[in-house]
Amino acid sequence: MFSKLSLNENLAAVKRLGFENIEFNMKSVEKQVGDSPNPARKLVGVNGLKCLTVHAASLHVEKEDEIPKAIYYGLVSAKFACALSASVMVVHSNVSRKLPKNLRHRYLAEIFEELKGYAEDYSLKLAMENLSYASSGYGKNVGELEEILEVVDDATMGLTLDFCHAEASGQTSNLLEKYGNRLLNVHLSNRAHKPFDVETPRLKSFLARLVDIGYDGPLTMELSSKSTIEEISRTRNVVLETLN
Repeated sequence: MFSKLSLNENLAAVKRLGFENIEFNMKSVEKQVGDSPNPARKLVGVNGLKCLTVHAASLHVEKEDEIPKAIYYGLVSAKFACALSASVMVVHSNVSRKLPKNLRHRYLAEIFEELKGYAEDYSLKLAMENLSYASSGYGKNVGELEEILEVVDDATMGLTLDFCHAEASGQTSNLLEKYGNRLLNVHLSNRAHKPFDVETPRLKSFLARLVDIGYDGPLTMELSSKSTIEEISRTRNVVLETLN
């Protein structure tokens, strides 16, 4: 449903549903021009919302000549994050799972040297997201994330834990155990980014673990664009009721 609405209509609907904060996904930007962040910033403010996180545009690089494009996506995303006053930028590894290890490491180093520079320039924290088992990118489990962070991390990188991805790949407990103290964001949805109709044992257990480790947000609902207003509202209520 939301994919058929304008940005202003999206934001107004989000506010009506009772949310106060958003994650801005760069997929909503059709074409980048010099002042692109300004209308978005105005609409977020007009609708009485705050942007806590921005999901960077990503390209899972398969060959060397794609690296400049991945870096450009990172720059545009960082500028949007700064304009929207977000403090966290969600990033993917930006490298394909098909690459051999030597190229994967070289491309990672080159891409994130630039991305970390943009993060510093725009006062952002980067939060690496665990990817879905079906993703074309590298970084779906603890082992792969460890490898990525060994190449790109300077002890400042955080993690975005995507519950839907982690559940599908059987990595939820492993990710919490390994990176619970580095969480900067959580993407929350049911399997395949579907809504929650009722509380599930896995959701209850996951939220309880977040409380136990002292995680205090944000919890970002990342539902399929096909979700209805009613399904989004119900999911919000299920999460709030579970937390309470």
